[in-house]
Amino acid sequence: MVRRPLTALAAGLALLGGAPSPAAPVPDTLAQRALACTGCHGKEGRAAPDGYYPRLAGKPAGYLYNQLLNFRDGRRDYGLMSELIAPLSDVYLKELAGHFAALDLPYPPPQKPTLAAPELARAEQLIRHGDAARRLPACVACHGERLTGTQPAVPGLLGLSRDYLNGQLGAWRSGQRRAQAPDCMAHIAKALTDAEINAMTQFLAGQPLPADPHPAAALAAPPPVRCGGVPP
Repeated sequence: MVRRPLTALAAGLALLGGAPSPAAPVPDTLAQRALACTGCHGKEGRAAPDGYYPRLAGKPAGYLYNQLLNFRDGRRDYGLMSELIAPLSDVYLKELAGHFAALDLPYPPPQKPTLAAPELARAEQLIRHGDAARRLPACVACHGERLTGTQPAVPGLLGLSRDYLNGQLGAWRSGQRRAQAPDCMAHIAKALTDAEINAMTQFLAGQPLPADPHPAAALAAPPPVRCGGVPP
């Protein structure tokens, strides 16, 4: 039997459709590498439908960078995140944060609250005015009057699910989530009651995004508390 050269055989198979086409090269871009994040955080970082993984798109770059550092350096505890970014440098994490911060994507619809109006009104009072007698600052003092965050490092509170908000406040209370010192959110979360947290997260998750959903360019006034990772 006459054996044809392998190259000729491969060419014949290709003509007959019997050989697979060579795979297209994968582009080495930051967006391509960020697909490792969107598997959990949802398409383009819009947030996963289960409500557990938060939105990344459009958050202040400084906030995203701080959280990546917190996971990598052990201040936040979630094994999958910590292992994924453990070998990554500060420079690379900053680039990754900048990529997601630059995305301008639609937000999900708000969740309908289940609490009575008086409970939601008390929650709004705490969010917008705080409680001076308990040394609780208003959420808007740092997260912005529109509650969409402030540049460069304070996140928005709208567009997040109740489950995620409850989970993070609970993690601060238990010490599972920490931030760079001074950890202002740990103090605030521990000062709130379970009922207040439930009402506040229901109020926040039930609010539509304003016409301009982007983080404010800066705080309207000096922050009432010092928070690690947030420039004074």
